[in-house]
Amino acid sequence: MINKYCNNTFFFAIIIVVIMMEYKITTRNEMETIEIAQNFESEKFPNMIICLNGELGSGKTIFTKGIAQALGINETITSPTFTIIKEYNGELPLYHMDVYRLDGNTDGVGIEEYFTKGGVVIIEWADTIKDILPSERLDIKFKIVDENKRVLVLVPHGKIYEDLCEAVL
Repeated sequence: MINKYCNNTFFFAIIIVVIMMEYKITTRNEMETIEIAQNFESEKFPNMIICLNGELGSGKTIFTKGIAQALGINETITSPTFTIIKEYNGELPLYHMDVYRLDGNTDGVGIEEYFTKGGVVIIEWADTIKDILPSERLDIKFKIVDENKRVLVLVPHGKIYEDLCEAVL
């Protein structure tokens, strides 16, 4: 029967199905976004990488403020749009990046070095540098519903990030 359809040629078809885990959280104000971030900080680990994407004003920097507060950082957190990378000292170092202006060109910036410096790395507009992101990370997409309400779509890449989401959510 196989010969009839394969012309005596043996072939094997391997189908790999990748099921991406995805979590959705709705926040109704900035404080709820900060609380979600603080929950993630409570499960922090060295070299944690969180990639944030979403429109302007969707809550990326607010989320980062929540992480920073929970790390014990008292400095004012602003988006590092023009400096690209801001470093803060807390329980773990926080490396806050805004790569929007790079337009995908990371030459000479040294972003990859931060992935293994033992801190928490938060990258705003991470989709613009997808090609250099580590395979293990947490992606969070911020979607604006209305003036205050946001939907956060979390996609963990790697077991450690899957476990992180399960512990926090």
